[in-house]
Amino acid sequence: MSRRSVLHVLSASIGVAAFLSGIAVAPAFPPQENQDESSEGWRVLLTDDLAKNWNTTGNWKLERGVATLTPRPGEKGWTRYDAYLWSKEKYDDFEIEFDYKVEKGGNSGFYFNVSDAKDPVAKGIEVQIFDAHAAGDAKLTDHDSGGVIPGVPPSKAAAKPAGDWNRFLITVKGDSLTILLNDEKVNEVDLKEHPRLKDRPDSGLIGFQDHGLPLSLRNIRIREL
Repeated sequence: MSRRSVLHVLSASIGVAAFLSGIAVAPAFPPQENQDESSEGWRVLLTDDLAKNWNTTGNWKLERGVATLTPRPGEKGWTRYDAYLWSKEKYDDFEIEFDYKVEKGGNSGFYFNVSDAKDPVAKGIEVQIFDAHAAGDAKLTDHDSGGVIPGVPPSKAAAKPAGDWNRFLITVKGDSLTILLNDEKVNEVDLKEHPRLKDRPDSGLIGFQDHGLPLSLRNIRIREL
């Protein structure tokens, strides 16, 4: 082998060694400054501590990224407002996405623009969470999944059966509310044009209803617009 060939072989070997060395020292997962923050401005709201982002007196438990509501004996109905899962922060224009799962006959709701957590039904807006299949072929109302309470039924039934995970993407920007359920647009409302919504608050807390029925939530994240 000529001297030039030897030099080429050595140079190539050194290059491969340097490349492999670079791979060896590169971290598999780059460190993040804030594990609660994700890309494009999204903020994760279910971390390792439920109390970090939420207030509640209800029986909500967080385990492996899933917040589960298991009502205690005797807890019924939906007027126990302090048992709801309320955010510690207030929001104006925002986009939120989350997965939910109900049992047969399940009923809950996502609240936003709540100015008073002690009276959210009158001083907030609700996006209904419901076991849609319990209603069969009945006409859709504002109390079906994706309906807006008060007064706006969803345009279609897009919820999966009880026991399956469903996914909401809800956008509130200015006077516009857009709701996607399992990637299907089920509602679009002008909050200032609708007669039953126009006098509701423009910003406030977000939260999930304790209806005295089991509910599971996961992958909750939000970004302000």
